[in-house]
Amino acid sequence: MKKIINAPEDYVDEMLQGIYASHPDQVKCAAGDLRCYCTAHKHDGKVAIITGGGTGHLPLFLGYVGDGLIDGCGVGGVFQSPSAEQIYNITKEVEAGAGVLYLYGNYTGDIMNFDMASEMLEMDDIECRSLVGADDVLSNKNPEARRGVAGIFFMYKAAGAKADEGGTLDEVYAAAKKAGDNVRTVGFALTPCIVPEVGHANFELKDDEMAFGMGIHGEPGVWNGPIKTADELAEESVGEILADMPLEEGTEVALLINGLGATSVEELYILNNSVRKQLDAKGVKVWRSWTGEYATSMEMAGASISVCRVDDELKGYFEHPVNTPFICQK
Repeated sequence: MKKIINAPEDYVDEMLQGIYASHPDQVKCAAGDLRCYCTAHKHDGKVAIITGGGTGHLPLFLGYVGDGLIDGCGVGGVFQSPSAEQIYNITKEVEAGAGVLYLYGNYTGDIMNFDMASEMLEMDDIECRSLVGADDVLSNKNPEARRGVAGIFFMYKAAGAKADEGGTLDEVYAAAKKAGDNVRTVGFALTPCIVPEVGHANFELKDDEMAFGMGIHGEPGVWNGPIKTADELAEESVGEILADMPLEEGTEVALLINGLGATSVEELYILNNSVRKQLDAKGVKVWRSWTGEYATSMEMAGASISVCRVDDELKGYFEHPVNTPFICQK
């Protein structure tokens, strides 16, 4: 294991200390708990949006806390869920009188703890709704059972914009759901990653092998085999996405090319070009694309491709200005 750390058991908290020290004007912790990560800018009368999940995916999840996006984030251990108490304490800190939306990935531990926090809020007479991202096409044929991966980016954007515009809780929920209903993701890994407290790779791949459909925690994909070219990966990925979400010729989409932690930006732009060629060939128009790291998996090499069907409403949400320590769009 080659990492710039001190003690493995201090990995998460020392990372958080560094973020708080670097951005005291933008973020803070609640209830004296470093893992209760909150925006420093509370806006009375606005719907509060809270997310959460395991460490190891920066900028997901806590990187989306800031102006125009999310208000708070429960920070779990590496690939572990935050606790219900942490989610509750964050909610009490950022709730601003207009209700709360819990928006997070479709994972068992997260669902259990967010549900428990929601039950605690009922005793405080705080209205709360929950929505999960479930965009990973290859993880399950049943859309409701799919993993949430990088496509939640678009749900954050839609929900954050609507809340920033003064939308009601129902309207913010509907905006996030609309984005979630229209996004599909396919991912693939070229190397495993190492959880600091474990100290060794979480799965094995041969030097000339990759995993197609691999999850961001190392969940098995649909095949392991020889490394393919960017064009070949784009063709298979776009094929899987369009098989699940058929798009008519002339449809406009937003495109997210996401690196998993150890893939160069140059490679991501090569992949972007390959995906665009596939979409162009099918008459699908890329309205706008984002390329970079938006949902990583420690130092895993690989990428994911997210396609989100857009209309004027979603375009407006996605163009809304945001500002966090990790993401800025004006």
